[in-house]
Amino acid sequence: MRRLMSLLLSSTLVLAAPSIALAQNASGSAAAGQDGAAQDQPALLVADKIFITPDRKLVAEGNVEAYQGDIKLSAKSVIFDRETGELTLEGPIRIDQAGQSTVLADSAQLDDGIQNGLLIGARMVFDQQVQIASVQATRAGGRYTQFSKVSATSCHVCANGKPPLWQIRARKVTHDQLERQLYFEGAQFRILDFPVFYFPVLRLPDPTLERATGFLVPSIRTTSQLGTGVQVPYFFKLGDHKDLTLTPYVSSKTTTLGYRYRQAFKNGRIQFEGAYTRDDVQQNQDRGYLFANGWFALKNDYRLTFNIQTTSDDAYLADYGLPDFDRLRSEIALERIKRDTAFKTSFIHYKTLRDSENQDEIPSRVFDLNYERRYFPNALGGEVRLAFIGHSHTRTSDVDIVGRDVARATMDAEWLRSWTFSTGLRADAQLGASVDTFDIRNDSQYPNQVTRSTPRAAFTLRYPMVRREQSGATQFLEPIVQVGWTHVSNTDVPNDESTFQEFDQGNLLSLSRFPAEDRRENGATAVVGVNWARNTPNGWQALATVGQVFRADADPDFTLTSGLQGTTSDLLLAGQLKTAKGLTLAARGLLDDDFSFAKAEFRGVWAKDDNALTGSYVWQEPDPAENSDKISEIWLTGRYRIDQNWLTQALARYDLAESEPIRYGLGVTYENECVQVNMTVSRRYTSTSSIEPSTEFGFTVALTGYAVEGGGKKYKRKCS
Repeated sequence: MRRLMSLLLSSTLVLAAPSIALAQNASGSAAAGQDGAAQDQPALLVADKIFITPDRKLVAEGNVEAYQGDIKLSAKSVIFDRETGELTLEGPIRIDQAGQSTVLADSAQLDDGIQNGLLIGARMVFDQQVQIASVQATRAGGRYTQFSKVSATSCHVCANGKPPLWQIRARKVTHDQLERQLYFEGAQFRILDFPVFYFPVLRLPDPTLERATGFLVPSIRTTSQLGTGVQVPYFFKLGDHKDLTLTPYVSSKTTTLGYRYRQAFKNGRIQFEGAYTRDDVQQNQDRGYLFANGWFALKNDYRLTFNIQTTSDDAYLADYGLPDFDRLRSEIALERIKRDTAFKTSFIHYKTLRDSENQDEIPSRVFDLNYERRYFPNALGGEVRLAFIGHSHTRTSDVDIVGRDVARATMDAEWLRSWTFSTGLRADAQLGASVDTFDIRNDSQYPNQVTRSTPRAAFTLRYPMVRREQSGATQFLEPIVQVGWTHVSNTDVPNDESTFQEFDQGNLLSLSRFPAEDRRENGATAVVGVNWARNTPNGWQALATVGQVFRADADPDFTLTSGLQGTTSDLLLAGQLKTAKGLTLAARGLLDDDFSFAKAEFRGVWAKDDNALTGSYVWQEPDPAENSDKISEIWLTGRYRIDQNWLTQALARYDLAESEPIRYGLGVTYENECVQVNMTVSRRYTSTSSIEPSTEFGFTVALTGYAVEGGGKKYKRKCS
């Protein structure tokens, strides 16, 4: 009896074992190994009654359940005939395997190895998604299961006989457990039981296969320039670690082939994405784009990264709804960051897409080399930092002045030390010097060689204070005072890198607030400021910073909107508020002597469940030095879930200075347990000499998964 019991358990549970192996491995040998491992695991049989008949048959009756590993079998009764090796199961029969597949049947007759047999009223559910229902199923060779008179769907099937939203009816379906593929013969695709398409043969991967060659979700796209077209992506699985996606896009005005190639290596990743186009927008001209990126982890903690962006013409990205860049930046870099050292070298290339810029006259080729090391000498205390910075940028033009090329090398040394006194007062000392060497070409206004030195020093006092309120809230207040001094020995160098300046919390205490080393502040300075914060136990948080810079002499290289012109800077105001209800507000502005803002920005985010609203406002006065007009622009994005099936999204960008819109967009998504429909419309109002305003419509339909009982999917429909 004990031997028969063991044989029964092994035979019964092998039925679901191949799908376990195939969910993890694609090879037959791996599957066989998993099968053997499953049979070797301890098994448990539970039933209301277990007995042996006079003709040596083992019978288990009443709520029969068998467990082995992550497999569970349920049946009304199980009969094992030792002499014939026949296994008879009476249903309802259910075999569950780790949530990946479920087999249901009314009754079954199988051989002792479960390699061959017949299941009556069989239904198979893959990964709680696609289910296959049939009149009967035949199992052959342990690898193939054939279903007759089949209905396959991922929609919820109602017990009242109401047809699912969509289904595939087929004369026969063969499931290959080794390859994890479904082969349909005489297939009809039906919507609400109405035939829409007929396929003599059809192949689909089963849902347990994460990556498989085949078509992806198609989309319909309509634009003002390109008309109405269809995009049909096709995915090629080239192995376990690489794939290729080709996306033909055909309309009345364009023929485009998009592509994306991805590959994962043991020590890195690469991705290439682009398109080749022939269209009516620019007739008899090949168009396209290429974006590529990747990284590799090298020996000794080095990391190689690259990011390439190129396009055939200035308007291509806008015409085809791609990221609307106004400059393309390509970079290859090598870096290593460790606790006390930092190294990075990179080559960068810029391609302008702006009408206002001439490609030959912008510094399009840039080389950077940065190395910094820090030490902690016991004799001096504090921290010593040594750095070397190399930089060069060149233009393709060699015309005097507008074709200027500059190379710079900088050696920098700095000592930092902090003291905290018993009263809570904190003092920070900074002492350093730098030497810059410039090589200037194609500009008769400046000497070819310039060398300068810049010693610097600063002393900062902070007095952080904390107050705890009876409500449990905590307040933090920190007044800050700094005095500083720098001396630049030679200022006769061109300003190519520091033409735009920002004054914010990050550089309030910097001795030079220029973004690069070609410009440095000169003379004595003083800074006063205060930081404040408040945190409450229920999740509210508020932050604020106020600061101002005073200098002995005005620096003419600071622009009007930098807030740093003159001997007294604009007042820096910055703050942030975060509530427990998902609302975050942040603002920053530069308030001048006339109590008007030269520059200001405001951002807000609110999110709760599937609802969200994000907004930003930017203001900037006209600045001839930066070649910019007045900026007053608002940008809003949001999403709102109407109910469990409907989701809306919207985008609005408006130029208040010109009183005209920049872009509007609206999207509506309907989703249930087995289908997702997306509809979008957007309008871009901006125009240049090569880009015209355009309107775009998008439409996609995707057949998605659903949840069987206990799955808990929120989109499951109700039967009525």
